[in-house]
Amino acid sequence: MSDSYQSFEYDVLVIGAGGAGLRAAIEASAAGCKTGLVCKSLLGKAHTVMAEGGIAAALGTLDSRDSWRQHFCDTLIGGNFANHWRMAQIHAQQAPDRVRELEKWGAVFDRTSDGKGNINVRHFGGHTYKRLAHVGDRTGLELIRTLQDKGVHSGIEVHMECTIFSLLKDGDRIAGAYGYFRETGRPVLFKAKSVILSTGGIGKLYRVNSNSWECTGDGFALAYLAGAELADMEYVQFHPTGMVWPPSVRGLLITEGVRGEGGVLKNNKGERFMFKYIPPKYQGKYADTEAEANAWFQNVVVEGQKEETVKERKPPELMSRDVTSRAIWTEIKEGRGTEHSGIYLDIASRRTPEDIKRKLPSMYHQFKQLADVDITKVPMEIAPTCHYMMGGIKVDPETQMSTVPGLFAAGECSAGMHGSNRLGGNSLSDLVVFGKLAGEHAAAFAKAHSTPKVDESSLIQMEKEMNRPFENQGGEVSYSLLADLQTVMERGAGMYREEALLDQGLKDLTALRDRLKKVSAEGNRLFNPGWHVALDLRNMLIVGEAITRAARERKESRGGHTRTDCPGYSKDFAKKRIVVRQNNGSMEVVQEDLPQIPLELENELIQEHLLKPEIMKQLRGEAPMVS
Repeated sequence: MSDSYQSFEYDVLVIGAGGAGLRAAIEASAAGCKTGLVCKSLLGKAHTVMAEGGIAAALGTLDSRDSWRQHFCDTLIGGNFANHWRMAQIHAQQAPDRVRELEKWGAVFDRTSDGKGNINVRHFGGHTYKRLAHVGDRTGLELIRTLQDKGVHSGIEVHMECTIFSLLKDGDRIAGAYGYFRETGRPVLFKAKSVILSTGGIGKLYRVNSNSWECTGDGFALAYLAGAELADMEYVQFHPTGMVWPPSVRGLLITEGVRGEGGVLKNNKGERFMFKYIPPKYQGKYADTEAEANAWFQNVVVEGQKEETVKERKPPELMSRDVTSRAIWTEIKEGRGTEHSGIYLDIASRRTPEDIKRKLPSMYHQFKQLADVDITKVPMEIAPTCHYMMGGIKVDPETQMSTVPGLFAAGECSAGMHGSNRLGGNSLSDLVVFGKLAGEHAAAFAKAHSTPKVDESSLIQMEKEMNRPFENQGGEVSYSLLADLQTVMERGAGMYREEALLDQGLKDLTALRDRLKKVSAEGNRLFNPGWHVALDLRNMLIVGEAITRAARERKESRGGHTRTDCPGYSKDFAKKRIVVRQNNGSMEVVQEDLPQIPLELENELIQEHLLKPEIMKQLRGEAPMVS
């Protein structure tokens, strides 16, 4: 058997080479550990590049009122208090240092125009102050380039176009991973003392999504099959602004930076409708008239006045993504949508063509090249698109280790930081904050433990599973099963859910699992995309079931989880998190107590007027409020 596969041995193995994976690998290598990095695609092609608008950190370069405490509170409120408070606190405290570190490593952020040359920051939804350091609208690309350059000079060994099929264990602890190279199909064994999962999201479970092709939920499923617990899987984020037309680009992301630079949302009557949808948690923080919103835009965005000197409040287009997506969907559903079932996002009437091309170069080229639309002249058509998974692998906030010893997770595939809804820009800072911590503690674990043993007989069984599609000649085509899975997920566990649809979704997923056993692949293992999809489907079905079961368990509406049969927040679920795990070969769903912010810290934040007791009561279901 050992003659048929390549074998590598590391102290720390990082699976996934986006922002979190690269930052983790850099940290593990810096600690003196032999570090391997596996990426499903080519190095530098990770989905991180799609995070365009900026990286959130309380740098205070344009508003001295900002602080980690305000960022922390914004994250808790944006996540509807479903966050693990300690993860949100660590993130807010450490994000500024991670941004400055990126700058030290070569990231070229936009600068302020006040002559001081500080890192420039912009507004994003749900953030109280300007907080997003950015590089035009290509921030994720700059982050990846910076980390990639740092990584390749750090002695990290990179294995590109490699897919991991299974994690390996020695007793209860992690022992490595087994997979294959996509080009040749040749199997590969990675032995490791500790493993970090940083595999990104789950967007490809849904037909309309903003994700790249790699986002098939691999890390979630690999961890689950290895015995790790998943948490918060009901919370799926639908970004408010995805492209609508032509059909070939439906779902492609439009950065929140468009709204941060003054873009407004309008229905087919030309009305700015967001004023109708300001929820109680945001009332008083956002303008409730168009005149006030326009005055704020003119003073703060166009003229560049400091926000603390302006009496007007910011426009409701800058509310959090869950609120904005539901508002857009309601307008479309009630007949006020565009010709192609979208809504208009208008920056053309707000900024000069020169400003748009300078501030939003990627958006300008994206629409011009893919839709033949000039956004300096006409509005964009947009609609919500599946974008981000708030749930994931349950980890310890301090170390990022999962419930399996030696298995760590960071980035989108981990749970806890964002609660029920992620604020824009928090993803990039999440990657570097928790990527660093995962790398640091995975290295410490590797140094404290001996090399685990790998049972080669288990590899024989994995090879049989991987080759099964070639034996099922004349069976189903993997792409047909994928299309059906996406339909099932959008219908049963999409933006709006109800128990009957979730129950039907679980039945449909069971039928899809039966069909997966008969999926076939033609030819051989040499670069065979149909075979790759057949193997990805195992992971996607596991993740789809976890989302659906968790959504069925949470009988309330909160952030990225909206139940039409259970509207509003529930006191019974406000302090609970839904955990998914294996139990005798079946998926088990349980409720656990959600760690709560310490009372002393909570009282301090209330006294500083960063948190309002009445809003906290509403979010905790102790006072009436509709989400």
